[in-house]
Amino acid sequence: MKLFSSMLLISSLFVSGSVCVQAQDYPSRPVQVMIGFPPGGSSDIVGRYVMQKMTDLTGNQFVVENRTGAGGNLAFAAVAAAKPDGYTLLFSTPGIAINPSLYKKVSYKLEDFTPIALVGDAPLVLLAGVKSPVKTINELVAAGKSKPDAIRFASSGNGSSSHLSMDVLRNMTGMQYIHIPYRGGGTAMIDLMSGDVDVTMQPIAESVPYLKDPRIVALGQTGSKRAVIAPDIPTIQEAGIKGYASTTWYMLLGPANMPQQVVQYIQKNISTVLKMPEVKARLEASGLDVINGDSAETKEFLYAEYKKWADLIKASGTVIE
Repeated sequence: MKLFSSMLLISSLFVSGSVCVQAQDYPSRPVQVMIGFPPGGSSDIVGRYVMQKMTDLTGNQFVVENRTGAGGNLAFAAVAAAKPDGYTLLFSTPGIAINPSLYKKVSYKLEDFTPIALVGDAPLVLLAGVKSPVKTINELVAAGKSKPDAIRFASSGNGSSSHLSMDVLRNMTGMQYIHIPYRGGGTAMIDLMSGDVDVTMQPIAESVPYLKDPRIVALGQTGSKRAVIAPDIPTIQEAGIKGYASTTWYMLLGPANMPQQVVQYIQKNISTVLKMPEVKARLEASGLDVINGDSAETKEFLYAEYKKWADLIKASGTVIE
């Protein structure tokens, strides 16, 4: 028995020592960073830019992979199940906090992740097509109340911030609409301009390039204050929906039980990137409010968002199989 215990202790020390050595050598090969939505969306735009700056700063490759499907759940599950060595990370949007309450079943929980860094948050913009029967928030709410199928709403996908931010508006006003989930915001915008759908709600980074297009009318933005890059668009709260506010956000996570030395390395370099004047200016020009939170702040923010959305989703009764 003593021999077995000694061997077990030696084995444990060997494994612990190996992890320590690996952490000290980190990163010694490319780091895979998963994004749960297609190229061209706001998470892809922000994530690729920040990860390229990480690559430039550290000299090691941080390679983005778009693992799309199921409202981001495929990417979330893949990272949750990955080896916690820092070579598989997640550049996440609010879906990570929303989906456990929204979907009937997911294969992960928040405890399966290591919060690393909170990049920032940004409002969405509620947009109507020029062929749409509504041109203001009040007209939209009135139409949605008068006839349940009067409004065709295109989201970026089930469980996306686009979907849930519109659902909050529905709950607060009593309006109804036909929800048409797309695989990303780009195709939703195309169908909005063609008149195939009436309204969409998209992150401001995706919306800004379209704001001068005559086929689109901006009804309002979802933040508690007007974004600097879109000062002429009132908030939905200003338009009469008192207390309304909903933003999309971006954070970096890894699998649970990552070595603290690796977490600190990533967080320190992300923080350095986000403090670069050109990076801060570029992100703010996309409508992003840079937060630059450390791992503790990221965890607190994530769990607060989970509780907020769990309460809202329970009140709405919305469930996805």
